[in-house]
Amino acid sequence: MAEETHNNRELPFPAAIYTSLLCIVFGANAVAIKISLSGLGAFTTAGLRFVMAAFVIFLWAKITRRSFFIKKGQVHQLLIISIFFTVQLALLYFGLSKTNASRGTLLINLQPFFVLFLAHYFIPGDRITKKKILGLFMGFTGMASVFLGKQGVTTDIQIGDIMILITAFVWACNTVYTKRIINAFDPFLIVLYPMIFSVPLFFLAGFIWDSTMIVHVNPKVLGSLLYQSILTAALGFVAWNNLLKKYGAVSLHSFIFIMPIAGVLLGGMVLGEPITLNILLALLLIVSGILVVNLKTRRYTPLFPQRGL
Repeated sequence: MAEETHNNRELPFPAAIYTSLLCIVFGANAVAIKISLSGLGAFTTAGLRFVMAAFVIFLWAKITRRSFFIKKGQVHQLLIISIFFTVQLALLYFGLSKTNASRGTLLINLQPFFVLFLAHYFIPGDRITKKKILGLFMGFTGMASVFLGKQGVTTDIQIGDIMILITAFVWACNTVYTKRIINAFDPFLIVLYPMIFSVPLFFLAGFIWDSTMIVHVNPKVLGSLLYQSILTAALGFVAWNNLLKKYGAVSLHSFIFIMPIAGVLLGGMVLGEPITLNILLALLLIVSGILVVNLKTRRYTPLFPQRGL
């Protein structure tokens, strides 16, 4: 594949605010999933979520007269992203069913560290620096301080933990690969086609592994499904890929730590779960870490020299 110019700019303040709001929307998705699982199987939820999201994106693209055309050389690239996407989501849903949610949250949020190291070697110009490591460490420490004290976070290894850890790595691989090729695509295409690819597989998995695909559907379940489909999977994913096209993968993914904290805060407001001092201190650490990662500096020294790819 021919090398392309990669945009690895740090996020300016307006983009940082926009990214933070987007992460809050994604964080609230955890609450929406929790509500939808009261009436739907896990894989069935994923299948319904992405078939609805794909329809919304398709409709939006038709109305705005965007091209669905894929060049011959881009087919295999979309296939790779589709496989990453499907494996990532399947492992996440299945892994969370085999481990405690708090443990899963800790492990999935190792993703920015995987992105940090993969980006250094596979995205020209997005190199490992001391401030990036410090910022990510601060963000992860803040997020971990909330979940380490929760019931079920123990030292024993469960099969679900391994699945979630693999999910975090696959997510990072997907991010880095997407960053490498995204300049040749309209970002919505990188969202739409993997969803279309994954939908039949999720429904098949639901038929095989969901004990009951559909238990009941009420306004709460339907509303939570619409939130997951339209706000996060359709609008959110497209918006995130637009940001990934413009800014550095590591800088952008330093905001990931906002998601679980937003989920906890919104869980407190919507589901009546407690909001503690730990959560507020975690937010302070996460915000500080994001500022460190995205702090503009005149020069930086990479920890490891980067050689030509």
